[in-house]
Amino acid sequence: MKKLHIVLLVMIAAAIVVLISYTGDLTTYETIASAKQKEGKFVNLIAKLDKEKPLEYDAVKNPNYLSFTAIDTLGHSIKVIYHSNKPTDMEKSERLVLKGKVQGDHFECKDILLKCPSKYKDDPKAMQNNLQASNN
Repeated sequence: MKKLHIVLLVMIAAAIVVLISYTGDLTTYETIASAKQKEGKFVNLIAKLDKEKPLEYDAVKNPNYLSFTAIDTLGHSIKVIYHSNKPTDMEKSERLVLKGKVQGDHFECKDILLKCPSKYKDDPKAMQNNLQASNN
């Protein structure tokens, strides 16, 4: 075999290793039902806060414990436990991206991202002013 062939084979093998290592970092969004099937595996859930169920948070007793019920677009719900401070304006958020694992009957959340509604959504005048400002 020529040296060129050996170098090409090594480069192809290295490229395959790099691609395989990145596939573990790809994130997919799951429903609550599919996350329950992947119990113990790290997943991202898109859900919203179920405002009909109680939100448990007491900043004085334990500021690093938040518990609430999340509901997805299919109507499935799960209890979420988050061991950190409650995100500001969580109740006003349109949707939540919950990162963590299903463990038994609850979702052990490591991170919460809030998806807020657009502040220009219902105000055509504000949207027009924003467009004019960006054109200048």
